[in-house]
Amino acid sequence: MRFVIIGNGAAGITAAAQIAQAAPGSEIDVYSNEKYPYYPRPRLPELLAGTIEVGDLYFHDNAWYEKRGIQVHLNQSVTALHPDRHRMALGDGRHVLYDRLLLAAGAHSFLPPIANAAQLQGVFTMRDIGDVLAIRAYADGKSKAVVIGGGLLGLEAARALLQLGLSVTVVEFFPYLLPRQLDAGGAAVFTDYVNELGLHVITGAVSESIVDSGAGVARGVALKDGRMLDADLVLVSAGVRSNLDLPRAAGIATNRGVVVDEHMQTSAPDVFAAGDAAEFNGIVWGIVPAALAQGRAAGLNMAGEATIYEDITPSNTLKVAGIDLTSVGTVNPEGEGYEQLRWTNRDNGIYKKFVIQNNRLVGAILLGDARSVGAVTRLVNAQADMSMFGTDILADDFDWSLVQA
Repeated sequence: MRFVIIGNGAAGITAAAQIAQAAPGSEIDVYSNEKYPYYPRPRLPELLAGTIEVGDLYFHDNAWYEKRGIQVHLNQSVTALHPDRHRMALGDGRHVLYDRLLLAAGAHSFLPPIANAAQLQGVFTMRDIGDVLAIRAYADGKSKAVVIGGGLLGLEAARALLQLGLSVTVVEFFPYLLPRQLDAGGAAVFTDYVNELGLHVITGAVSESIVDSGAGVARGVALKDGRMLDADLVLVSAGVRSNLDLPRAAGIATNRGVVVDEHMQTSAPDVFAAGDAAEFNGIVWGIVPAALAQGRAAGLNMAGEATIYEDITPSNTLKVAGIDLTSVGTVNPEGEGYEQLRWTNRDNGIYKKFVIQNNRLVGAILLGDARSVGAVTRLVNAQADMSMFGTDILADDFDWSLVQA
């Protein structure tokens, strides 16, 4: 049987590994329009900062692919899908037949309707290695940067630019940084830390246009409130959108992503989707944990091992601009019936929040203190019963092993 995967990111390569394990001896071909083998995108800011080089990003060596019989075709674009014929067309004019196909082509950076953003030299988005190398080259000799977007990637990119010697201003539309991972209280603690790094932060601000130097080169950002921010380089980090041109042209059902069922199956026979390209139950997660989980489920189902994908509890555990942050489950609940327990130590950069619904732990934020991350994440995933503990869980020495998952 021949399995074909479009996309060599987290979902695609995870699916390939699962197929190799579940259906040994199969043909597994991965096609990517990038010229680099699989690498974790969350590490791109390290490449931008110059603390690592391109080769350091590669997740697997050649022997790993050879051992599993996975053939990766780099710098190879797919131009059309023909699900009725189990065939796809490549950019060089060739056609490839498949028995089962996975759409894992990920997403592209979203460029908001900011005047001149798409026209001027010196305006960038950051999604892949090529983007990073272009930014790094352009940043040489520059002194000021503006990063539009105060989410995870925007802040990590801002810190990397700071490490390159630029002064950096971060502009965030929402009232506080990391609006998907933090609440206002946690963001206040986090912003203190970011300011100490040397980043300048402006929140609750709308970027209206990129200002032209007069020579087609960016020289700043104009905010809707009239403020003007000088910049030699502008990086827009405003989220991503699923890559949908191929499936839409092929008549495969799409919405915000390629619509899949609990088996990661699309509306086309023998065509599956996973990762940033896929939409399950109306959600495109756009985060690595979802890509890994969906890639595993898709690979197993493609190989004939019926597997039900159960949606993840959204979770991020990482260092953001150098500070430990875990955000898991429901951290900004809407509606009634939630209890929110908080503890703040701004002097030490620590913030803890636990969200409880019907005595069950449904969400948590742990900022600046990683000691209980594993236990808390597991208990949120299990929606553990917290009725016996009350505010005791806020204590610095609380024993999380007392809580039963």
